[in-house]
Amino acid sequence: MADVLTNPRSDRVRSVRSLAQRPVRQRTGRFVVEGPQGVREAVRCAADRVVDVYLTDQAMERYAADIAAPARAAGLWVHQVTDEVLAVMADSEQPQGVVAVVEALAPSLADVLAGSPGLLVLLTHVRDPGNAGTVIRAADAVGAAAVLVSEASVDVTSPKVVRSTAGSLFHLPIVTGLPVESTLDELRAHGIRTLAADGGGTTLLPDADLSTPHCWVMGNEAWGLPEQVRAHCDDIVRVPIVGKAESLNLAMAATVCLYASAGALTFGT
Repeated sequence: MADVLTNPRSDRVRSVRSLAQRPVRQRTGRFVVEGPQGVREAVRCAADRVVDVYLTDQAMERYAADIAAPARAAGLWVHQVTDEVLAVMADSEQPQGVVAVVEALAPSLADVLAGSPGLLVLLTHVRDPGNAGTVIRAADAVGAAAVLVSEASVDVTSPKVVRSTAGSLFHLPIVTGLPVESTLDELRAHGIRTLAADGGGTTLLPDADLSTPHCWVMGNEAWGLPEQVRAHCDDIVRVPIVGKAESLNLAMAATVCLYASAGALTFGT
């Protein structure tokens, strides 16, 4: 292990901090993972893409067995840093003492479709990092084959999205930059039904056909799905609301729909 990094103004520290900026991430093909859960999963599931791991003295002791040791065993660079250095590297206001720099992966829609996926979710023009990260985490939890993200959506390698996935970013393919309507056409050509999740849908979620391969299409937080996108889908499905809540937010609705799909595909219910 290298000497302890103590200078928060060093070139190395500045280069890590600069990855909070989207143009820098795009230019370098790298992003930052913060927190023990995210870094642990990066080391466990994507060690070949981990460039460096940074831990404070306290974090080095606390996560010796599940982060530091596995990282070294994988031949990764593990650096000890001061709290001040870690605070500069991290984007969050209360960093947890662990940061990693990881190379971004760019799977294609063709890669995903080659695996004959049974369950997908397509985020269309989703802008909120927390929503995007939560949907990725939910898709991971139910065993979805991939998450598809349209062009003009939030960058899934942004610090807030990465943190909100809690490591799920490293568990399933995330395909980004997709044009919505041509993606829907491609899914249909591969026998995958497209289900628009929309509060104005005529099909209630309990009545939707979820027994065959399908993709949930989720809209923007503010304006939902445009009419041309809804018309392009095979069905428009709404989550029934029996209480007084006006609606569910994007992440909640996606989670409910994904779990309904997982139940139908796994248990035939």
